[in-house]
Amino acid sequence: MIDPVAAAATLGAPVPVLSYSPLVLPVPGRPVDLQVRVTAPESGTGLPVILFSHGGGPSNNLSSLNGYAPLVNFWAAHGFVVIQPTHLTSKTLSHLVAGAPGAPSFWRSRSEDMSYILDRLEMIEKAVPLLAGRIDHSKVTVAGHSFGGFTSSLLLGAQVTDPDAGEEVSLLEPRIKAGVLLASPGRGNVITGPMGNMVPVFRTLDFSTMTTPALVVAGDQDDSRHFTDMGPDWHADPYVLAPSPKTLLTLFGAGHALGGIPGYDVVETTDESPERVASVGWLTSAYLLSQLEPGANTWQTSLEALEADPTPVGRVEVK
Repeated sequence: MIDPVAAAATLGAPVPVLSYSPLVLPVPGRPVDLQVRVTAPESGTGLPVILFSHGGGPSNNLSSLNGYAPLVNFWAAHGFVVIQPTHLTSKTLSHLVAGAPGAPSFWRSRSEDMSYILDRLEMIEKAVPLLAGRIDHSKVTVAGHSFGGFTSSLLLGAQVTDPDAGEEVSLLEPRIKAGVLLASPGRGNVITGPMGNMVPVFRTLDFSTMTTPALVVAGDQDDSRHFTDMGPDWHADPYVLAPSPKTLLTLFGAGHALGGIPGYDVVETTDESPERVASVGWLTSAYLLSQLEPGANTWQTSLEALEADPTPVGRVEVK
């Protein structure tokens, strides 16, 4: 698992974090205002941004700006400003948006939320106490878990066919420099489970246009039978099917929650492991920093520590 000495050597010591929510952003045409949480380190300037897209799950509040604290807090403690929107798919909004256009998957709106946030990034920075002037607006990344991985895939360049209009759709966001896909959906032509009918756009997902650099994180025990019989390898598809540069981190013993990233001690987690969550935070941070800082050795140093570990958290492949 994670070596605290190696992590500190790679990322530096963690610092206290500040979290501000809800920050309310009116969006024309959206059924409800866009609410976001902003979490940032208490010190530092020139801070990079992670836009984080939540997944779904059985809990009522984790599919919102209130989820994913174990991972978000790690990222912020190591120098990132993390912005978490509540997408229209959130259970916290289901009573308000059930009949709205795009329901129930709101697949297009989820990606559009992120572009709207980037359009208002300067305003967000000024609105959050103690954050003004501390963000580097040229260093923007995206990360997402499960359905959030699908959302992030589109922002990184993957394309889909609108199941209603029959038109090919690109939601590529050029301001995003790199991404992390956590337990993300794979190819659509192997979807045989009931969720395929609930989110038909997943069947059309095309990774051949996803050219932005990305780290794909997949658990070797993440068998999503409600989507496909392909097994855990399905979640590696964004690496296998997308063009380089891509990196795959396969986590040993990890299920869909990757050790517990959706929240502290929650029902979604079948593979509870704070050490695994810390490893995900460490390796994703190191990867993103290496993509944002030319010449940075954070990722190489982390790989060397991973390879030297007698009980590694996982394995890495690169293309």
